[in-house]
Amino acid sequence: MSIIPAEQMASFKQAAPFWLSLGTLPIALFGMAHGGWAVLVMPLYTWGLYSFLDMVLGENPDNADLETPEEDLTFYRLITLVWFPVQFLILLVMLWYVPQADHLNWAEKLALFFGQGIMSGTIGIVYAHELMHQSDRLERWLADLLLSTVLYSHFRSEHLRVHHLYVGTPRDTVTARYGEGFHAFFARVLRESPVSAWRAEASMLRRKGKGPFTRENPFLIYAALQGAMLLLALWVGGWAGLGLFIFQALVAIWQLEITNYIEHYGLTRRHLGDGKYEHVLPQHSWNASHRASNWLLINLQRHSDHHYKPDRRFPLLQNYGAEAAPQLPYGYPVMGVLALYPRKWRSVMNRRVREWRKQFYPDITDWTEYNEGRTPLPKGAP
Repeated sequence: MSIIPAEQMASFKQAAPFWLSLGTLPIALFGMAHGGWAVLVMPLYTWGLYSFLDMVLGENPDNADLETPEEDLTFYRLITLVWFPVQFLILLVMLWYVPQADHLNWAEKLALFFGQGIMSGTIGIVYAHELMHQSDRLERWLADLLLSTVLYSHFRSEHLRVHHLYVGTPRDTVTARYGEGFHAFFARVLRESPVSAWRAEASMLRRKGKGPFTRENPFLIYAALQGAMLLLALWVGGWAGLGLFIFQALVAIWQLEITNYIEHYGLTRRHLGDGKYEHVLPQHSWNASHRASNWLLINLQRHSDHHYKPDRRFPLLQNYGAEAAPQLPYGYPVMGVLALYPRKWRSVMNRRVREWRKQFYPDITDWTEYNEGRTPLPKGAP
């Protein structure tokens, strides 16, 4: 007879697929120990396996009960709470072991930290995203710690203070414009996102009658945490370890921005005049209900509901059909690879954006300003 109550056992079984991300831990250790082809297993696990499982398992349109009590979400929350120590531990082991490993050449060492960046970006930043949206202080701290391991701490300010307020408008850096290739998008975001995040925090402090250089500005926390991570990488792995640490951070940032690119490509909110836009609705984010990749990404692909109800925990995010939200043809792993080839991406996605426009905004005939990321002029304006 089980010592775990039946209700808790049922909850654990439902949450268990979201714990498959822990499979990256033995994969990282295996790659370090064996080298050779084993250094490629991490991207094959995150990109390849879940793309294959999506093809086999198909989509999951089922929705959780929104009245589910918080205590029934414990096993879902727990994976996000334990992830920082898991990722941090494996990162420290790699920083200590890989630079001095004689059986690994430099191509293999780079490949291992490329895989670490894939893990940090595909899983770690996604979990940080879930945690930063919560009101619990521990969860928000874990989000900051995760982001510091990839030197992208400003993402919290940019995401909460800018993206969720201005998604689908010219004020949002990470809404990819219609026809904009990923590589151009990535370069633009790297330039504009830190500035946008700083201005958002400075503006909030100004409304309180304070300047930007105060202890209340989270950029001081960001700088301290990121500085500590850089010093730790140097102390544990030497100069080689520091370089490898920065490399995995760049890979993780690249992974995050591929996701940002996919989530809102070509989608805009209607301009109402005087710089105002309609409220965010499910139709302003691409939705994907692919079962396995939603396990890996803790339902991030139900992005239409996330923007509609940002404080909703990931197990409760709802799926929307084509009548309410635009649908991606594949899960994020496949779409992420597709995004690396702009011509192919446009051949797949531009048609879908045009269909979305006809469905939700049949009265708008001139999309020039929207395409160029400009605020459209009111009708009849000179």
